[in-house]
Amino acid sequence: QVELVESGGGLVQAGGSLRLSCTASTNTDNMALGWYRRAPGKRRELVANILAIGSTNYRESLKERFIISRDDAKRAVHLQMNSLKREDTAVYFCNGIFERTYWGQGTQVTVSS
Repeated sequence: QVELVESGGGLVQAGGSLRLSCTASTNTDNMALGWYRRAPGKRRELVANILAIGSTNYRESLKERFIISRDDAKRAVHLQMNSLKREDTAVYFCNGIFERTYWGQGTQVTVSS
């Protein structure tokens, strides 16, 4: 079993930036890693993911503002979020996939205007 723990969420003004981090209880070398979010009244949606080989995929509306990266030596995946908008307000979840899918508990990101 793999446990994932997110950190870095908080309250930020529109136009600001946040960097989210997620660390795993086991090595991440063979995992696809990703970030999802769930806004009030909406289903969980993909933000970005990064495969073990390093290729990335972003939600189209976010690709110019968000950057996903991985650091397998530290068993971590990060999400740099820039130019934040109110619509980015959501609980952000880390996930990892290897044989099965694992989810973190989420970290709240609130963007104020």
